[in-house]
Amino acid sequence: MQTNPTHTSLVAVGDSFTEGMSDLLPDGSYRGWADLLATRMAARTPGFRYANLAVRGKLIKQIVEEQVGVAAAMRPDVITLVGGLNDTLRPKCDMGRVRGLLEEAVETLAPSCEQLVLMRSPGRQGPVLERFRPRMEELFACVDELAERHGAVVVDLYGAPSLSDPRLWDVDRLHLTAEGHRRVAEAVWQTLGYDPEDAEWHTPMAATMPPGWVARRTADVRFARQHLLPWIGRRLTGRSSGDGLPPKRPELLPYEGPAA
Repeated sequence: MQTNPTHTSLVAVGDSFTEGMSDLLPDGSYRGWADLLATRMAARTPGFRYANLAVRGKLIKQIVEEQVGVAAAMRPDVITLVGGLNDTLRPKCDMGRVRGLLEEAVETLAPSCEQLVLMRSPGRQGPVLERFRPRMEELFACVDELAERHGAVVVDLYGAPSLSDPRLWDVDRLHLTAEGHRRVAEAVWQTLGYDPEDAEWHTPMAATMPPGWVARRTADVRFARQHLLPWIGRRLTGRSSGDGLPPKRPELLPYEGPAA
């Protein structure tokens, strides 16, 4: 891996993780790790261009059909691809089909950029992770194999102790906080060969007194009412949180960074 490389363009492909939920800006839009990464890269390279094609709720088949060809046609220096995790969280998931679609995506994207970046996605501590851990680890094994075969790099967020901390996850328990996204941006930044700005991004946060029983139960009720029940409703009706939503940066254009 080149040290302190010069990249002139970045295209991000994926779902809500790459769109930036739940790193909310004052205007109601989402920032996220990909925007933060692009901001850093733009500060080093005048005229830097950035596109973010990710849309919340997308399954790997939708990512392949709607984003992969578009990203490949842009031929940027760097493409990031994170997908398939939404599939693993579905009650019925054909992992063979997921692996095949992910392979199709990598085979299309790898030749169209100088560096393809794949990820082992982070997992929050708790019963949800334990239930779906076998599927996730099967997905990540596929990511590792494809990266080795096609010359991609892998950012191992799953193995980072800091990112399993519930304090780095939003109240929906599915998306990282602003601090979580900052750490992901740092991880990708270092994986691409840039000098660290935070060499300890993977280090766990300092321990604090855990919330009491009443506070935990109140949070559980809030989570179920605001997030779990709507999520179940969408699954039962075949809807997605991203239905009808366009990518936030569909074109590869000059980029300076989001408003703070």
